[in-house]
Amino acid sequence: MSDARMRPIRATIGLDEARALIARAIHPVVRTERVRLDAANGRVVAAPVIAPDDVPPFARAAMDGYAVRAADTVGASTHVPRALNWLETVFTAQVPTKPVGDGECTEIATGAPMPDGADAVVMVEDTEKTADGTVRVFSPVYAGQNLTRQGADIQAGRTVLAPGDVLTPSRIGAVAALGLIEVEVFARPRVAILSTGNEVVDPGQPLRPGHIYDINKFTLGSILRDHGIEPVPYPTAPDTVEDLERALAACLTEDVVLFSGGSSVGERDLIVDVVERMGEVHFHGIAVKPGKPTLFGTIGGKPVFGMPGYPTSCLSNAYMLLIAPLRNMARLPAWVPRTVSLPLGQRVVSTTGRHQFYTVRIAGGVVMPAFKASGDITSMSQADGYIEIPAQTDVVEKGELVEVTLF
Repeated sequence: MSDARMRPIRATIGLDEARALIARAIHPVVRTERVRLDAANGRVVAAPVIAPDDVPPFARAAMDGYAVRAADTVGASTHVPRALNWLETVFTAQVPTKPVGDGECTEIATGAPMPDGADAVVMVEDTEKTADGTVRVFSPVYAGQNLTRQGADIQAGRTVLAPGDVLTPSRIGAVAALGLIEVEVFARPRVAILSTGNEVVDPGQPLRPGHIYDINKFTLGSILRDHGIEPVPYPTAPDTVEDLERALAACLTEDVVLFSGGSSVGERDLIVDVVERMGEVHFHGIAVKPGKPTLFGTIGGKPVFGMPGYPTSCLSNAYMLLIAPLRNMARLPAWVPRTVSLPLGQRVVSTTGRHQFYTVRIAGGVVMPAFKASGDITSMSQADGYIEIPAQTDVVEKGELVEVTLF
């Protein structure tokens, strides 16, 4: 049975205090797994990647031309060419069969292995091959010119990637150059997403009178994926103590529990009682707008977030409360959002005593309000970003320069 008492949030904590409590309760993931390179972009390296061999594994030509002994080209010019005897032609994926001796050369393609004895490549543009197999060289080269030495890129035994490195396309390329197809990475934190409420229906299902479609499950899942977190959606839980306890218990198989709804003042808002019975509530209520009825607790050491049911409040809180600690849990670098400073195009009145995240759109070089109400998802979907209004500020005047954090 539900508790019929209306229980308003009597005390709130500041945003900074809430963030500090969350940060202390969330720790970097320690699980690791091996993933294929084609699925490794954005993952965090968990074990050193050591080069088993040199890269490249052999000295190779860096230009089309002729592999020579540099000493044989000293003094070569257009008027006084040096004549060398042609031995053979070597293309990529072929191995030279003849060493280059004094007065000899091998025709070679870019990327082909250098023959023994040769220490430079003369570009084909600086040569002329005659019918009798003589190659005339019109420009001198120095030892090492126009070739890539064995191990010039990576030497065997070198640490190519260290734990904590984030895999990017170029770093994945370095692993591929070693001949490796997998890399050991830290597992992505798994976050259970649980919507609560008798009125909530999944999109795609018939909408009966008095019911609404679930928005938060999809907006929260999207923002988590954007930041290297694996969302795990769970079936919507009805508003009974027994159903909520069963749902939360099932979600605790994941690293973090993130639910929306059930944390305000209504007679069916039982989630606070359920979390207290199963674990500990660290706070319930933050001095922010929107998003005041936010809960954070732990159950068996697992972080549990209770987000407001209203879509704008829920998504706004995800930006201000979830991204930083969950990225830390995933061992990813701190998120640096894109910002832009522009004048405010309309006077904004805020709520004194509550830190406000105010959605805005940018039009004609000025910032215009986009916020409608906490329950209107278009407050976010039609906005370009948000401005923050400190708790002690009650008015931001038209024309004042504001910093917009872009979505």
